[in-house]
Amino acid sequence: MSIFIIAEIGINHNGSLETCKQLIDLAVKAGADAVKFQKRTVDLVYSKDFLDSPRESPWGSTQRAQKEGLEFGFDHYNEINHYCNQQNIDWFASAWDLDSQKFLRNFDCKYNKVASAMIVFEELLLAIASEGKHTFISTGMSTKSDIDRAVKIFSKANCPFELMHCVSTYPLDDRDANLRRIETLRETFKCNVGYSGHETGLAISYGAVGYGITSLERHITLDRAMYGSDQAASLEPAGFISLLGGIRKIESAYGDGSIDMNPREKIVADKLRAHLPKNE
Repeated sequence: MSIFIIAEIGINHNGSLETCKQLIDLAVKAGADAVKFQKRTVDLVYSKDFLDSPRESPWGSTQRAQKEGLEFGFDHYNEINHYCNQQNIDWFASAWDLDSQKFLRNFDCKYNKVASAMIVFEELLLAIASEGKHTFISTGMSTKSDIDRAVKIFSKANCPFELMHCVSTYPLDDRDANLRRIETLRETFKCNVGYSGHETGLAISYGAVGYGITSLERHITLDRAMYGSDQAASLEPAGFISLLGGIRKIESAYGDGSIDMNPREKIVADKLRAHLPKNE
């Protein structure tokens, strides 16, 4: 089975539909299976005091201006839905509150996502599981009991899911990647396990492929120097295209495990062993 590749746009569009479409184009060019966004209801996710506090950004001088500047509304997502349909690529989003999950029901997305920060939000997990869509559950910042609770909710609802190994630092330090946790998650919870990476470069993601992941998610950007907290942990176009090319090459190299001689070796064997006596 081919690894399901998710191009995480998140909020790297910086509130621009033009930038968003360029990132969707990148995902399509690279051969990703889906693009993913993040959806928040600003007044539910953040307190009034926080939103009123100062922050300089391209949208104004408060946290509210910055947070609202990064959020897409119905018309934006309607255009995203139309554009992704045109480009023949799936899209979905991780909701950070119940209203956002209800909002996403306006669109016929095939998948759901539980963000690492939301795995402890039981009411949201119940709402997502009730939809019965295949759900990717990121496990960053999680204890075993957090993951246990999420798995029980989705299992009880008969909602298909897979866990995604994730370490929620931005960018991820190589020494913290703990890729062996992929095996631990698979053995402990008896389910498929993917990888959601926030590292710079490609090596750790290639390493995750070697642990038999079923999905891989990486943030993408047009330029890591762009405004935004997620840009530094994202892959630029050349890197993302290279990553997917490498993954597909690795998949094609796995083979079927047969220990018989490859038929393509026969002519080489005949040539290099021509001087040897023939076995009866």
